[in-house]
Amino acid sequence: MKFKHGMLGILCIMVAGLLQVSAASAETTLQRIVRTSEVRIGYANENPFAYTTPDGVVTGESPEIARKVFARLGVKKVDAVLTEWGALIPGLRAGRFDVIAAGMYVTPGRCKQVAFADPQYQIADTLLVLKGNPKGLKSYADIARQANVKLAVMAGTAELGYARKAGIKDGQILQVPDTTAQLQAVRTRRADAAVGTALTMKSLAAKGGAQLEALDDFIDDPKHTGYGALAFRPEDADLRDAVNEVLHAWLGTDDHLKTVAPFGFDKSNLSAKKSGELCGG
Repeated sequence: MKFKHGMLGILCIMVAGLLQVSAASAETTLQRIVRTSEVRIGYANENPFAYTTPDGVVTGESPEIARKVFARLGVKKVDAVLTEWGALIPGLRAGRFDVIAAGMYVTPGRCKQVAFADPQYQIADTLLVLKGNPKGLKSYADIARQANVKLAVMAGTAELGYARKAGIKDGQILQVPDTTAQLQAVRTRRADAAVGTALTMKSLAAKGGAQLEALDDFIDDPKHTGYGALAFRPEDADLRDAVNEVLHAWLGTDDHLKTVAPFGFDKSNLSAKKSGELCGG
């Protein structure tokens, strides 16, 4: 009888342990973030959306928004993981971080891989060129018409698709890992132009000095207006929804506009779009 009672006790302990393991394995990302008060964001160096300052601080429009949003969810610690742009979605899906906070555009293709929050900004693109725009480039079509013109595009961005759709051949496209490489490509004349958001290209022009400029009269399809948002794993829809609830109440407030103003954003960048309509849903 003592043996049976002993075995029963051991079985109870084993079952309790299995239940604890099962409960732990069932914990959602949102529950873990709330429990630990810590979230990991993935970002790529692209000023002003997300970047590392010379003294090692991770900042930019998207990380600062992530900090404010998660603080409102009770999260005290935001860890940042630097990743090349093209590896952001694979890194998210592999669990290297919980959220992409890099100003990533919502596109139908990306919507098949991640769950986007609603957009936190809208913005148009432009070209970075040598001062005076010696090749007379005002549009993707201008580049497509000149077979000897090369365009520096950050790998994995929406602009790569836009360029190809406009008829720019792959031999004319120089794919680079980040905006610093775009700047260097134009500065050293490995490329005649670089393309990206107007804010990014203006920032690069300022870094490049008197020899570079960002076009004010770039002609682009209005459908190419970019809508940037935080991105989550598809299975983390509850986390996305919690973030959306905070965003809807906060975007456009004085605190939000004050948060993004240092990065060149203002009321003109606010958007009423929802990720569902941008995803084609």
